[in-house]
Amino acid sequence: MDSLSNLQSFVRSAELGSLSAAARHLGLTPAAVSRNVAALEAALGTRLFQRSTRSIKLTEAGERLLFSVRDSLENLQTAIAEASGDSHQPAGVLKISMGPTFGIGYILPMLPEFMSRYPMIRPEWMFENRAVDLVAEGYDAAIGGGFDLTPGTVSRTLAPAHLIAVASPAYMRSRLIPVDPAGLADLDGIVMRSLRTGRITQRQMRNAEGLELPIALKQTLVVNDPAAMRAASLLGLGVTMIAKPDALPYLERGELIRLLPGWWVDAGPISIYYANRTLLPSKTRVFVDFIAELFQRERYPERFAGSLG
Repeated sequence: MDSLSNLQSFVRSAELGSLSAAARHLGLTPAAVSRNVAALEAALGTRLFQRSTRSIKLTEAGERLLFSVRDSLENLQTAIAEASGDSHQPAGVLKISMGPTFGIGYILPMLPEFMSRYPMIRPEWMFENRAVDLVAEGYDAAIGGGFDLTPGTVSRTLAPAHLIAVASPAYMRSRLIPVDPAGLADLDGIVMRSLRTGRITQRQMRNAEGLELPIALKQTLVVNDPAAMRAASLLGLGVTMIAKPDALPYLERGELIRLLPGWWVDAGPISIYYANRTLLPSKTRVFVDFIAELFQRERYPERFAGSLG
């Protein structure tokens, strides 16, 4: 299967614009990817990349080859796996991006079960508060919300991303409980400044009747991370708006209380994002299906809904 490996190294290097990035995606060393590409060039008798110390660029012959083989490569790999009887054993490096708070709290705990079910898959999970470019950065999938669907990317909705108002019992002990979003203005606010825009995010709350009202939180404390907002509220520093999944364990233990239980912010869905291919690599396909199964089994769509409970 040397020819297939050589083609795979070429296609991933061309897609990612880097031999090193292709190596990380394929679970190989950069030297191995370079050898594979060189072997393909030798077999074809033509140069596929113009190389410099910092980058690679497709030659005209490389452009033609990429156009011819890219869409067929995954199908070919799947067909070979099925013919060899290995299609039931997904394998390879599985590179996933997800937010730290949500990923460590909800996705990481299921890893033992996933690895027991698919022992040939090697997880490479990045916990980061940003929307990644799946193709350019070599990710197999990403979990989160607020991603722009670039060409070639699809999403599968997992649960709602609802934000709720929370505070510690100690902070609220001597204060009046607000009856609507306007009442939040009388309390100390813990707010977040967006790393992307540099602005304080402005939100509107809604209720089951469809009424929407702006949130008037004071900017008593400004941070740039959702986990810091939660930690500050646990310390009794004020009221904050965080995703219900982030608050849920603390609400269940009584360490936080929910204010305005009939109101929430709809921040869109929590989704899993992956490449739009007719035949996904089996490692990606089984991960997507496993995550969807997990969310249903644990009733996360209902538990994460700010409109419930």
